[in-house]
Amino acid sequence: MKTGPPLACDTKWFVFLRRCFKIRDDRRHAYWALVKSVRTARGPRQRVVAYLGGLDEAGRLGVENAARESSGESPDPQTSLFPGSAASARLVEIDTSRVRVENVRGFGGAWLALQLIDQLGLRKLFDELLPRGREEVGWPAMALILVIGRLLEPSSELRLAEHGYERTAMAELLGVAASKVNDDRLYRALDKLLPHKDALQAHLKNRLGELFDLKYDLLLYDVTSTYFEGQGKANPLAQRGYSRDQRPDCK
Repeated sequence: MKTGPPLACDTKWFVFLRRCFKIRDDRRHAYWALVKSVRTARGPRQRVVAYLGGLDEAGRLGVENAARESSGESPDPQTSLFPGSAASARLVEIDTSRVRVENVRGFGGAWLALQLIDQLGLRKLFDELLPRGREEVGWPAMALILVIGRLLEPSSELRLAEHGYERTAMAELLGVAASKVNDDRLYRALDKLLPHKDALQAHLKNRLGELFDLKYDLLLYDVTSTYFEGQGKANPLAQRGYSRDQRPDCK
């Protein structure tokens, strides 16, 4: 017996679809029932409003939409992560003993990072600052990969190319295959972004003020600490100092 989500509800009751089974001629047959659950002083009580028989997917969706419309709800109250798309199925039976998980990738973090990027207007800004040329993968897309990688798991560009990118759903969200993301493209994307450093800083400072209604002239932000492997004799920035990375042995 399987129970679906509430179709219509009140403070004292709600209605839902329940999938039931019965054995006939040594075979298991499924049918659907419309069930009303009522909250009483002695606890919840359920009763069958109607037996609906063996509904197909279209029939079940029709019952759900009719119930929501009669209760004043929209046909589909859930906000879609992908506007314009609609799932063709709502219920499937699977044999869990034959299911295995492969190629697991994180979706939520990358999707949320893209929402933040769009709120900040960075996607549009990258398109303006980094116009597409004859490159196979556009520099705006590579810039997005750099930003998302920094948000999800701050690490080197090499690690992002070899491990970080393929462990997330960025390929599906950005339309850039994992085989196209390598450390050379990421380093070159940094080179493309560097001349626009002042424009990026000004844009983020202004956008922060717009989002949170802040009035200020100066914005200070902290950056990731850095240490050098080796002596760094040719680099005047390589000096001994306090290491937040717990590497006092490195400059």
